[in-house]
Amino acid sequence: MKITMPNLKATAGPGGGTMGASVSRGRAARVPAPEPEPEEALDLSQLPPELLLVVLSHVPPRTLLGRCRQVCRGWRALVDGQALWLLILARDHGATGRALLHLARSCQSPARNARPCPLGRFCARRPIGRNLIRNPCGQGLRKWMVQHGGDGWVVEENRTTVPGAPSQTCFVTSFSWCCKKQVLDLEEEGLWPELLDSGRIEICVSDWWGARHDSGCMYRLLVQLLDANQTVLDKFSAVPDPIPQWNNNACLHVTHVFSNIKMGVRFVSFEHRGQDTQFWAGHYGARVTNSSVIVRVRLS
Repeated sequence: MKITMPNLKATAGPGGGTMGASVSRGRAARVPAPEPEPEEALDLSQLPPELLLVVLSHVPPRTLLGRCRQVCRGWRALVDGQALWLLILARDHGATGRALLHLARSCQSPARNARPCPLGRFCARRPIGRNLIRNPCGQGLRKWMVQHGGDGWVVEENRTTVPGAPSQTCFVTSFSWCCKKQVLDLEEEGLWPELLDSGRIEICVSDWWGARHDSGCMYRLLVQLLDANQTVLDKFSAVPDPIPQWNNNACLHVTHVFSNIKMGVRFVSFEHRGQDTQFWAGHYGARVTNSSVIVRVRLS
């Protein structure tokens, strides 16, 4: 194939030479590429509601509640409704996920004017199977209501490894009773009244306590299930025998499951206390850590 080059005429340059020769030997001038036309933005609001629900169901729940809900009235109605959250729950095909979906469908709350569906908070907070106790192992004393006895509470490293604990630290008591407490608001955690009253959930409580080798100690645990007015509906208390002195850093585990939960439970009060049996100044008393309150779905 023959390629014909354009005929370039020589012109005189400032120095008397010809510019044609230099142009023919140089690189061809680069022509800028045209800018691509901007693509038209996709307006999700133009999608049919059924398809928009599927798209939104892939958005993280906190984003749906915090940002998508503010887009427009139509999106707000979808986020506030039940259909979107049931679609999200249906993606968990495990035994617990199937049980949750069944409960969500059968324990729907009555329609309330201008109030979002409680499933949104439930999906965002994910309260099932999560430890609801804040600061269970001793990142300071934050989140606890504290009563100091003797020389008060301190945080130290564990002397015996506690399996499954998020941190190997513990709260240490003194020569007089030291007490601390958390009251958990189950609705604030994402559980709604119809689910709490369904008879299909259980509340599992757990606590680890122990002693240092050279000092004995005493320990108490009290867990109460409360209604909306803080009236006690059920309780569990543990009063184990004291750990004696020279105990090889003994560490014990206390557990209990509330399986037949009465209607009206809205709060869980978790309170434990300890002291040493030598009455030594300092911090030689009971060591507590990895406290937990976990709500589970009853599969049977």
